[in-house]
Amino acid sequence: MTEEENNSFNLVCPPIIRDKKNITLGHGSGGLLTHELINTTFKKILTNPILDEGNDGALISLPAYKGKLVVSTDAHIVSPLFYPGGDIGRLAISGTVNDVAMMGADPLYLTASFVIEEGFSLELLEKVALSMKSTCEEAGVIIIAGDTKVTEKGKGDGLYISTTGIGWLPEGRDIQGQNALKGDAIILSGTIGDHATAILQARGELGFQSNVTSDVAPLNKMLEELIKQVQDIHVMRDPTRGGLGTTLVEIAKQSNVCIQIEETSLPIKKEVKTVCELLGFDPLYMANEGKVVIILPEEKCNIALEILQKHKYGQNAVRIGSVIDNKQPRVLLRTPLGSNRVIEMLMGEMLPRIC
Repeated sequence: MTEEENNSFNLVCPPIIRDKKNITLGHGSGGLLTHELINTTFKKILTNPILDEGNDGALISLPAYKGKLVVSTDAHIVSPLFYPGGDIGRLAISGTVNDVAMMGADPLYLTASFVIEEGFSLELLEKVALSMKSTCEEAGVIIIAGDTKVTEKGKGDGLYISTTGIGWLPEGRDIQGQNALKGDAIILSGTIGDHATAILQARGELGFQSNVTSDVAPLNKMLEELIKQVQDIHVMRDPTRGGLGTTLVEIAKQSNVCIQIEETSLPIKKEVKTVCELLGFDPLYMANEGKVVIILPEEKCNIALEILQKHKYGQNAVRIGSVIDNKQPRVLLRTPLGSNRVIEMLMGEMLPRIC
């Protein structure tokens, strides 16, 4: 190559400038820096035989029994990225694992897509990946495919993660939002509003400190044990954004039933109640990331509670109400005075988006 040709080549392909501590636009180019990022961060931490093949798609073998494939996808943004009890990595894995598990399916595989802002710390990115790995191990799933894009500085919020979950639903299981029946009992697996409170505390928006930590967790192992022992569960749903109130309204509309819950039965930590009283929030609409609403026949309620309460993520499980009729799809909250308050879906955003 002549000197002139070499100079021309350098104008088209400038030298690679490596920043060993932060994300640069070059990490999103699809070239050498992208491959280095994938190999030294994601593949190093999330390694498994399927992901390590390095193909554009994953070849997976499904269990050799009758059933249905369950697929769910979600996008995850949170500020700050790390907060008491969790982080965006644990949130991304838990949220998608739980969405698959709510259908009664066994989560098996995940894909993950990362949108990273230029200048983001590589050390923090590795910390997020390690959190994802430990949560995958807890849930018994693996990440089999992924993608990385980098946005210019100032055009992102540090890090966004999108995940897709793939699970297998054994033949005979039918757990869906439209299956609630008159006479069913309604169980909640634990206290509400913990996640929202932890986020607000991490942002310094409470004006005081508390011991509340996020409830973010993968619930599939607990729910699989429940399903094995209580086989005629009708509905399972995780009350995330929009909170318990919105989730129950969704179920009531899907099943065309009236749901009544008891205000005195709602499990709410003292600190969360204090936050709601000071800031004017309703705990029914506070976000959760490690709770499940379970609707099942009345006669199975007690055994279900016993099973849940033996698990670390269900220790505070309680019955909160019943499905009372199928005349009008709505949710009623019975107050300590005996009156009923109609619960509506959350309108707009009660809080800045946190999940």
